[in-house]
Amino acid sequence: MATRDNADAAAAKAGTTASTAPTASSEEAAAIAAGKGRPTPSRREREAARKRPLVPNDRKEAAKAARAKMNEARDRARIGMANGEERYLPTRDKGPQKRFVRDYVDARWGVGEFMIPVMFAVILLSFVPTLDIYAILALWAFFLVAVLDATILGFLVKRRLAEKFGADRVEKGVKWYAAMRSLQLRVLRLPKPQVSRGQFPA
Repeated sequence: MATRDNADAAAAKAGTTASTAPTASSEEAAAIAAGKGRPTPSRREREAARKRPLVPNDRKEAAKAARAKMNEARDRARIGMANGEERYLPTRDKGPQKRFVRDYVDARWGVGEFMIPVMFAVILLSFVPTLDIYAILALWAFFLVAVLDATILGFLVKRRLAEKFGADRVEKGVKWYAAMRSLQLRVLRLPKPQVSRGQFPA
């Protein structure tokens, strides 16, 4: 009797194992099918995939790619500075007050912005014996008018900044900043003018 009972228990255990084995195999197959469709890589395989050579195989190609990337970044910074993008501006041009000054200067007609053409004309006239003295006197007169115009511009800009940002919050050097920009030819100014003539900032 005991032998028969043991045989029945062994048969029942074997049946249970046989019934669960396909289920486990099916679950593993389903997991693989639902995942990447391939076994999970081992740790050694993952570490090998992450390894990169410290020195590239083709140094010339790597240097060429680095130069191309550097040139691209330099061109992007140059374009950004010309367009007045804050992140690309040098320290002297950053901030809302400096942008206000640039817009105010670019919106007006200034005497100083014509200094380069006037100087070029004076150089040409200096070769004429009868006009050289008059050309030099005209240049000095123009220079004095340009300085006077830049001085007045500096006071106007500072007053407008005080009205907009507060008299105690006006940054130092804004008058000089406005004067130096007004003495430049409009097409040569950097950052480039972002407003049209007469479009004064509010």
